[in-house]
Amino acid sequence: MSTALDTGGEMGTGPHVDRRDAHRYAPGRPRIEVRDLGVHTRRRTLVEGLDLTLEAGDRVGLIGESGSGKSLTALAIMGLLPDNLHATGSIELTPEDGGGTTQVVGASDAAMSRLRGRDLSMVFQEPMSALNPTMRVGDQVAEVMEIHGTARGDAAQRRAVELLESVGVVDAEAVARSHPHQLSGGQRQRVVIAIALANDPDVLICDEPTTALDVTVQATVVQQILEGAAAHDAALLFITHDLALVSQVCERVVVLKDGQVVERGTVAEVFTDPQHPYTQQLVAASRLGTRSGVPSAAPGAEPAVAVRDVRQVYTRPRRSLFSRPSEVVALDDVSLEIAEGERFGIVGESGSGKSTLLRLLAGLESPTEGSVEVTGRAVSGVPERQLGWLRQTVQMVFQDPRDSLDPRMTVRDVVGEPLLVQGAPRVEVDERVAELLERVGLEAAMMRRHPHQFSGGQRQRISIARALAPSPRILLADEPVSALDVSVRGQVLDLLGELVDEMGLTLVFVSHDLSVVRHVCDRVAVLRHGELVEVAPTEQLWAAPGSDYTRRLVESVPRLAV
Repeated sequence: MSTALDTGGEMGTGPHVDRRDAHRYAPGRPRIEVRDLGVHTRRRTLVEGLDLTLEAGDRVGLIGESGSGKSLTALAIMGLLPDNLHATGSIELTPEDGGGTTQVVGASDAAMSRLRGRDLSMVFQEPMSALNPTMRVGDQVAEVMEIHGTARGDAAQRRAVELLESVGVVDAEAVARSHPHQLSGGQRQRVVIAIALANDPDVLICDEPTTALDVTVQATVVQQILEGAAAHDAALLFITHDLALVSQVCERVVVLKDGQVVERGTVAEVFTDPQHPYTQQLVAASRLGTRSGVPSAAPGAEPAVAVRDVRQVYTRPRRSLFSRPSEVVALDDVSLEIAEGERFGIVGESGSGKSTLLRLLAGLESPTEGSVEVTGRAVSGVPERQLGWLRQTVQMVFQDPRDSLDPRMTVRDVVGEPLLVQGAPRVEVDERVAELLERVGLEAAMMRRHPHQFSGGQRQRISIARALAPSPRILLADEPVSALDVSVRGQVLDLLGELVDEMGLTLVFVSHDLSVVRHVCDRVAVLRHGELVEVAPTEQLWAAPGSDYTRRLVESVPRLAV
């Protein structure tokens, strides 16, 4: 049994040897032991020399940014690497039932199928990708038991409902009869957890299981994962880029960079006294600072944004020929004003109305009732052909740059398109694109590349450059960092703040994460089920929430618990 610590090095720093012997292994074979794991393509090595040991009841965090090798490690352990990748080294799985040790590396598909879902289970990041959209939820939970013979027929169906109840699903019998698309994101993730726990696995792997969830739902789901793993004495490998979450979930942590382990130890040791420069960078980026000061508008000044008595109602299509169409109230009697030059945050869970409000400000929708004004001019009820001024005044930065950037266009065309629409000469457009790219921290020469040639953080910088191209007065940001790694997130937030201050912009920043809003915004509006719960200066809201709902949002924000 190896307890050797990895010697993966940071570029330019030489080999790094961790000084900690963080975990003393109990007698007997561990549930899973990974030695010198490598993951390779025909030409490249993506993971190298990784050692990892999990005992029954262990809770180990595997952290690192996108491309560090976290998910590849999980897929290798599960025997699910794609055909163009292969694993080397050793992965030994020893079930509690004493059935002998299985070598995962090189095992046949048939052998791994007998293990997956029984001895070894995994909770994936996106539950809609893990669930069959054509099957009822209860059948999917029961199926994993029937495949392995732990329950069959009616007994499996009854057990499926019990499992759904055990992971916090309300009205589990009704949910069991539903299809995945009829459930919320949090409900779908609970279903995936129930499937993973159905056969009392010895090893449970969770790969970014809460990234797509609201902060309050995230806290609940994490608690259910921990309770489920503890109930079965399963070894838990928790993969994430969120250090605060790891500090609350795990006892030990392993840090990956570029496919190599650069640091490992207890959570308290690694997060309070990180030894490797990369770990130090991650820890620093996880401690977002606060925004101080609230700008005051000049007396009598026109607000940059005014929303008055807005109500937005959507009509759902009929479920049958004779049924009545139902209505969904997305916003209900919302009024607020945003001063020119202010950094204004809007927070709330999914379905709270945040994105609907942003679409109204951008003139992409008109409210059912009430009015929206931007820089003193009416937006609501105005025909699209008369909103040309708004397209220059207001620009948006979206959540995922992969979806908002045309993959067929070069960066020059992406960023320059708004200028060409305004009739700017091509020579001037190229000069402006070069200036904007440098302003957001990229090189002008990058304008000849396509979006897929950039990292997630670089793509979001390109999105910001595009939004700034027509020289707007108001910048709308819809969850602009939720898809980014922790260190990149901090860089993009700092960039946004600097640009807003330098260019005198008004920022409207939407997020479900209060810690992010706290870092960027002066004031915050809290939405819940389409209603405005409260509006307050950010630090006041953080220190003394004015409602139980806001207090719950604040308390649900993961913090480094060391």
